[in-house]
Amino acid sequence: MTTAKLFLHGVPDSPAIWRPLLAALDLGDTPVAVPALPGFTAPLPGGFPATKEAYADWAIGQAEALFVAHGPIDVIGHDWGALIAQRVAMLRPDLLRSWAISNAVIDPDYRGHRVARIWNTPILGEIFMALSKPAKLAEGLAAQGMPADIAAEEAEQWQNKDKRRAILKLYRSAKGLSFEHDWARDIDKLPARGALIWGADDPYVQLSVAQRFSANTGIPLTVIDGAGHWAIAERPAEVAAALHRFWSAL
Repeated sequence: MTTAKLFLHGVPDSPAIWRPLLAALDLGDTPVAVPALPGFTAPLPGGFPATKEAYADWAIGQAEALFVAHGPIDVIGHDWGALIAQRVAMLRPDLLRSWAISNAVIDPDYRGHRVARIWNTPILGEIFMALSKPAKLAEGLAAQGMPADIAAEEAEQWQNKDKRRAILKLYRSAKGLSFEHDWARDIDKLPARGALIWGADDPYVQLSVAQRFSANTGIPLTVIDGAGHWAIAERPAEVAAALHRFWSAL
């Protein structure tokens, strides 16, 4: 029986970011779910607070649905999706066969990148969002390694005001990207069957953060040379190979 897969994207992305990796993985008849974070490709659901806890609860619901249909699942996350995937693994290890994350990790010593700190700051974050234009975003994402067609698609989503509003709420619920007082205290609850896959040249979450986490927890780390934050789309064949090695060893 094949193990169902749940892919969780990050910020400022959408499910489109997974396309290169899904093609490289060639999962065949494996049940796969690639949902959009609420508010990221459509209006925010009524009453959804867009906090990190709300997104974690939503992801648990996604995992529960797959579990009911297919049994224990593999969850794969990138960027904020990685943080949410780890939180799912901490809170509901019973739903998972494994977890694997790329280019973000719950770390008590990480304090966020420059843009995260801007988004965390009232008024400044709103000004940043108001001045951020889709064309400029597409140009910036492509310059940092994201395939140009996906960068253009992600930038198109940026016109969704609810997406920008959700991002501000999400980052502020995490005090930028600081988890030392809450989620990081549960690192010891993470199941052992996990994996880190990292673009070596990530300017947002440096490789040293992943190396420190791996050394402290024993979770194996695969480094993708010549890739940055979006290694899943920049070097999909290498990331796919790392995931297949990980899953075949379970």
